[in-house]
Amino acid sequence: MSAPPSPGGRRPRHPYRRTVVTTAVLTSLAVLAACAGPPKDDGATGATVKLSASTPPARGEIDSFTWAVYAEPPTLDYTMAFDYPQNTILSNVCESLMRWTPGLTTEPGLAKKASNPDPTTWVYDLRAGVRFHNGGTMTADDVVYSLDRQRDPDNAAAWAQVFQNVASVKKTGRLQVTVELKKPDSQFPQYMATAAGVVASKAGIEAAGKDYGTSGGLACTGPFELGAWDKGQSISLDRFDGYWGKKARARKAVFRVLTDPSARTNAMLSGEADGGYLIPTESYGRLRESGVGKLYFGEGLTTVNVNVTDMKGPLGDVRVRRALSLALDRSGFVKAGLGGAGTTTNSLTPHAAWAGASAPTRKAAFGALPPTGRDIEKATRLVKEAGATGRTLTVATSSIGQDVSLLATAVQAAGTRIGLNIRLKTIAPNAFTALFTDPEARRGIDLFPYTSYMNITDPLDLLANFKTGAYLNFAGYSDKAYDRLVDRATAAYDPKKRMRIEAELQQHVGEQVLWIPVAEWPTAVFLNQRITGAPTTISYMYYPWAADVGAAK
Repeated sequence: MSAPPSPGGRRPRHPYRRTVVTTAVLTSLAVLAACAGPPKDDGATGATVKLSASTPPARGEIDSFTWAVYAEPPTLDYTMAFDYPQNTILSNVCESLMRWTPGLTTEPGLAKKASNPDPTTWVYDLRAGVRFHNGGTMTADDVVYSLDRQRDPDNAAAWAQVFQNVASVKKTGRLQVTVELKKPDSQFPQYMATAAGVVASKAGIEAAGKDYGTSGGLACTGPFELGAWDKGQSISLDRFDGYWGKKARARKAVFRVLTDPSARTNAMLSGEADGGYLIPTESYGRLRESGVGKLYFGEGLTTVNVNVTDMKGPLGDVRVRRALSLALDRSGFVKAGLGGAGTTTNSLTPHAAWAGASAPTRKAAFGALPPTGRDIEKATRLVKEAGATGRTLTVATSSIGQDVSLLATAVQAAGTRIGLNIRLKTIAPNAFTALFTDPEARRGIDLFPYTSYMNITDPLDLLANFKTGAYLNFAGYSDKAYDRLVDRATAAYDPKKRMRIEAELQQHVGEQVLWIPVAEWPTAVFLNQRITGAPTTISYMYYPWAADVGAAK
């Protein structure tokens, strides 16, 4: 489930350290995840920025702070928490069985312990005395109900794919839930630290009925509860004083919906908004030099790509996809579209996701990928050989931010130079999210800018998207041999063995150009001088980051 800092895509979503588990399986996962940061021989090229582990800790409490977001969530139902706007807000209200930390590790969340007595069984022992915002106390029944909502096909949950290998979710004690798998699944336990593992009150959800997620409370357990929702304007969160953990430093957090990039930047410069994630790249310089706050960058486990959404037309010929990749000016895009804060790449997966792999495995994963440099002559020849000269392709664009609009323009320029007819279709910022959920929204579109974040520190989180029928496999790509490799990797609990298989998957994806990789992109966050404490990493998608924000002085 992955998207852009202005919003381009989702998820497709990291490391482990203090996870309390009883088997060597999770121990090995912990080793992999703790190795955050790309290997030194990553091979990426382009401008770089210094990454911060975090922002300075808050020195005290604060009445409230205001945060700028680029779009209003269509719903705050956790089963549909698949993109930046939803998760940026929801991560502070709803909690999961396990927890992602600012250091991109996992630790116990609503489950105080996770154990794996055999390859197809996961047991979650729950914390006692955890209160829901609606007044109830969490039990195993609430966990079973919450996870089953993700599995119910009638809900069309964005996280349903995570549960594809789940045979049953059962209460095995007042505060214990056991998940039985159909077959070993190395990914499932990792996803329990994402929105896939959220627990909400069964009574609260049933009372809300079809309005759950769009009005009223969310009946979750986080440090904040949903307050006023002024549609189209703002969403307020109020501190939950019955929280089981460390209470939030702010009594209120207000999320202002500002779809125009200039408006978001101006709001942060004027103090109308105290900060924000997904900073418009064209504003990096202004914010750095403003003197009213500080711009930070952190590990984002994020790549900027061009998503191929239709292979029934010219893009059905791999030569056309290769030609577009060869013609794309990646360096120019990093400089103009990402404000210099990125590195060009020929890989859909970020290098940091492979930090736990051996040197030979990393070489296998990256060594044979197509070059990032341009070759217009070869690209033109490929288009001609494919009989695609003069054929029309439609690329979606949006005013969300220049990272989206300039990448769409770069694709148009590349295609035009090699004999293709590239048309741009402008989509409103609030409608851009629909490209990831609604096939009708993608009708007539061949490509669109797509910023993909990883939900877990495992290359399979992204590479599984090209399995037949996968949620983000918009173009309907299908290859039985590829599917078998995905299944083998999924079943491999040993991370070193799994990553060797994933290296084969990466080679296939690169050779077939199933999406066009462009750049790696760090997370950016701006804080004015009044507040501090927000994490700089992509952890904010699933970690209650707003609870750490407080007074800077």
